[in-house]
Amino acid sequence: MIELEFVDDGAIACATLKRPPANAFSAEGLLQLKEAIEALNTNPRVRALVITGDGPKFFSAGADLNTFADGDRAVAREMAARFGAAFETLADARIVTIAAINGYAMGGGLECALACDIRVAEEHAQMALPEASVGLLPSGLGTQTLPWLVGEGWAKKMILAGVRVDASTALRIGLVEDVVERGASRDAALALARGVAKQSPHGVAYSKELIALARRGVPRSAALAVERERFVDLFDTPDPREGVAAFLGKRAPHWAIDAR
Repeated sequence: MIELEFVDDGAIACATLKRPPANAFSAEGLLQLKEAIEALNTNPRVRALVITGDGPKFFSAGADLNTFADGDRAVAREMAARFGAAFETLADARIVTIAAINGYAMGGGLECALACDIRVAEEHAQMALPEASVGLLPSGLGTQTLPWLVGEGWAKKMILAGVRVDASTALRIGLVEDVVERGASRDAALALARGVAKQSPHGVAYSKELIALARRGVPRSAALAVERERFVDLFDTPDPREGVAAFLGKRAPHWAIDAR
């Protein structure tokens, strides 16, 4: 289900969702995604992860609806837990995560992209959370991540009224950060990942942690106190010395790789 490859001397991991015909998630695939992210988190060389779908049509169509055809409550509980665990692990990853939306991102497929830090969509992509149309609801963080990105109104249109958005609308409402031509999302996402790899490892990790505080409802005064502490914490690492020396020396920085 998940094909993993590494580029740029292992600094960037690329995960391809591969389950024909629509790259739908199974329980096994969700567990595989979770375990892959956990493994990447322990590899200090990896700075960013690009996730895309196999083929030109689908990023992912979400859950395989055959799973729920029998109306089994125990199966539903297991799948909800698998979706939640996989996408929470993705959302909380140490590395910077970028979704290259190469086509339809529906239901759990869109939730996978929503759990990433940055989203790039191809111009023909379509995005929706249509679970309520088949008697379900989003259970992979979608009811929480979508309103944060697009606001309550658009989240309700998509979840409650079944509105599907195209790439240009997704860009306008803040669902994605970039729209590129057909077939170009992976390369565009890799370009962003290479930008991440050029930054201070600790500066990026701390900044990602700080940005997440706003979403989690941490009071502003407390978050600002953490921000100042993390700035000082950077001086327990080699990054400030190397970064400033590189800037003054008009050269690219050589960041130390450690397990911090």
